Order: sequence, then C-alpha cells, then structure tokens
Amino acid sequence: MAVDLLLGLQWGDEGKGKIVDVLTANYDIIARFQGGPNAGHTLEFDGIKHVLHTIPSGIFHENAINIVGNGVVIDPVIFRKELQNLEKFDLDINSKLFISRKAHLILPTHRLLDAASEAAKGKAKIGSTLKGIGPTYMDKTGRNGMRVGDLELESWCDKYRSLANKHQAMISFYDVDVQYDLAELEAEFFEAVEHLKKLTFIDSEEYLYQAQQAGKKILAEGAQGSLLDIDFGTYPYVTSSNTTAAGACTGLGVAPGNIGEVLGIFKAYTTRVGSGPFPTELFDEDGATMSKVGNEFGATTGRPRRCGWLDLVALKYAVQINGVTALMMMKADVLSGFDSLKICTAYKYRGKTINHLPFNIESDNVTPVYTEMKGWKKDLTRMTKESEIPETLNQYIEFLEGELQIPIKIVSVGPDRKQTIHRSK
Repeated sequence: MAVDLLLGLQWGDEGKGKIVDVLTANYDIIARFQGGPNAGHTLEFDGIKHVLHTIPSGIFHENAINIVGNGVVIDPVIFRKELQNLEKFDLDINSKLFISRKAHLILPTHRLLDAASEAAKGKAKIGSTLKGIGPTYMDKTGRNGMRVGDLELESWCDKYRSLANKHQAMISFYDVDVQYDLAELEAEFFEAVEHLKKLTFIDSEEYLYQAQQAGKKILAEGAQGSLLDIDFGTYPYVTSSNTTAAGACTGLGVAPGNIGEVLGIFKAYTTRVGSGPFPTELFDEDGATMSKVGNEFGATTGRPRRCGWLDLVALKYAVQINGVTALMMMKADVLSGFDSLKICTAYKYRGKTINHLPFNIESDNVTPVYTEMKGWKKDLTRMTKESEIPETLNQYIEFLEGELQIPIKIVSVGPDRKQTIHRSK
C-alpha cells in the first residue's frame, strides 16, 4: 500500500493540522516525518481549539495510530506538556502514539545554543523560534546527537553530560549575554525524559514497512512549508529540515517508489513569520485586513505573520519540486469582502519577466507582476456544500487550477473541521 503525503506549499502556517484531522478518518496511520516543536498544527472541532507541536494531528481519532518519525527532533519538556494538555480528553495514548528510536532529542543546551547563535548574528538574525531545532539538527549531521533509542541504554546520562558540556563550551565561544540556570533546566528535562520513557519506542521504518505490507493506509504529515526547506527554501531564512516530499522518504524510511498521492496545502493568500524575502508582502490596509480577519499569529510563538497576495510563482515552484497531485486551498473566507484580488503570476527580475523562482527573491531583485480578479462579498463560513461557492470564488479557483494544472480538491472556509468544502471537479 502506498504512503500518501500531506505538505505545506508556502512558508508554513498553511493549515496542515486541520486537513490531517479532516482526512484521518480515511487512514490507519498518521506519521510525522520532520521538524520539531517549532511547528504549530491547529485543530478545531466541537468548539475546542487544539494546538499540537510534535504529536501528529490524527491523535484525536480513535482508530488512528500516530507515529513520530525518525526525521523529527523531540524536546521532552514540550512533548510532556503536549501530553498533559491531552489528558482531559481521555485518549488511549499508550496504544495509539509511537515514537521512532531514531528521532533525535533536543537538550536544554540546544535551546541555549540557539539563543546564543541568534544573539551573535545581531541584525542578520534569521528569526529562529529559539526552540533548539537548528543546533539539534547540527548535532545530527555532525554525528554527535542523542536519539530516543539512547534512553534505553543505562549509560544515556553519560552521553547527555558529554554533549551538554560541549554545548556549554560553544555558548562561551559566542561571547554573548545569555542568562540561564542549567541545573533548573536539566531538572525539568530529566523529569520529562522519565515520562517520555513510558511511551512506546519503535523501529519506525520496520513498523511502517510491515504496515504497508499489511495494506494499511498511511498519511505522512509534514511540518513548516516547502519554502522553508533547508535545500529548496529561501535560504538562509529557512528551517533545518527537508520539508518537501523527499523529506518523507528520509524522515520515515519510506522508499520513493512507495509514495502515492502528494497533497499540497496553500492559503488563498500568502503569509510568512520571521525574517526573509516576501515579494508579495503588503504594508497597507489590505495586508492589515488579512492579518486581522485571518487571525494571523503563530500557533507556537504568537508572533504576527506578515501577509500578502497569493504568490503563484512560488506556489508553482513548490508544486513542481514536490510532485503535487492534489491541492487544498485554505482560508478562502479571509478574502471575503475585498472588491478585487491580486495574484502574482510573474516576477520582474533584473530587467526581465520570469515565471520561475530564481536563486534570490530579495526585493532588490524581484518585483511581482500581478493579475487582478474580482473579489466576493459572501460570508463563506456557513457554507456546507460545493454548490454554495460564489461564482467569483469559483473563477479564482479555476484560474489557479489552470495555472497550476492540478485540481483543488478541498476549500477551507473556517477553522473548524466542519468548515470544509470537498470539490468534485
């Protein structure tokens, strides 16, 4: 049985958590394949809003197994808090949440290193969430990291101490003022580790292989977005993992030939958190309206998101490098009320008009070329079926489908799982 992928196609925050929750009824296993607790997947149903950071978004479905794959980095402290937030929902966590032994652990000193590194960059900082993600992946690629499976060894504390001591020396090298009480941070960390050890650790690549052989339906859940990919994103303003489709193969141990549908999620407009280039960013009333109506604040950090018109050049690029087979458009309701809408269909790049994403999209090099379309006034949040979609929104959708040559199967018109329109076209 093939493994389907669900990916963000912009700079993250596209609404992946909601769609995974909506689709989980069709799958036996939901497997997160990369990223760390800098991700914030928001789900809303039965009048309750849930924010998950590391735990896969299928956790609320009774019959779904949820796996944290080897490509994920786990902060035991944040993970424990997530579990505590789920306690009131009486979920059978031990039978439905498994963790790969090959997933790497975020240590307290990783977070301190993150803060020191960012402080040392000054004005050149990249906008890190300071969760220790980057330093953890650095240790992973440097072959120094600690993995979940190490916690099963009697000597794991020795390995921890050796790595933490190395980190403290590196923090001193940065020569910046980072105040911390390591003993206090470690006490919290060690306590959280003991709770983590109560969960089921698995050799996830073998588990998923056997599940495929048994005909189980598997959905791989990505975090962040394609434009934050360490290789193909707007480097250096990116995350530290591969957020694109290829990351699912390395982050779960799934063979490329076993990938099935690639489901791409994007907003009807564009947002970005933190630093980095953003060609269609708006600094006017339209941008302020998107931000207010869309409640554009980070689910993990609370940071305000920058807003702008839909960038079709960047979206085409993400569709191309991921091999997307179906699209889901989120937050169409946020654009209700605009008299006209703009879509960036090309860039003016160093005196030429181009239709692809170039190496550098800083504002000095790139000016967006817009196509203008009529907006829609209708409140979409109460819609329940495809026939209720206003004509101008259908025109917007059909224009995008024509440009991308990929069908838009789902249109989200609100945060609740019920505010989801499935398109038959």
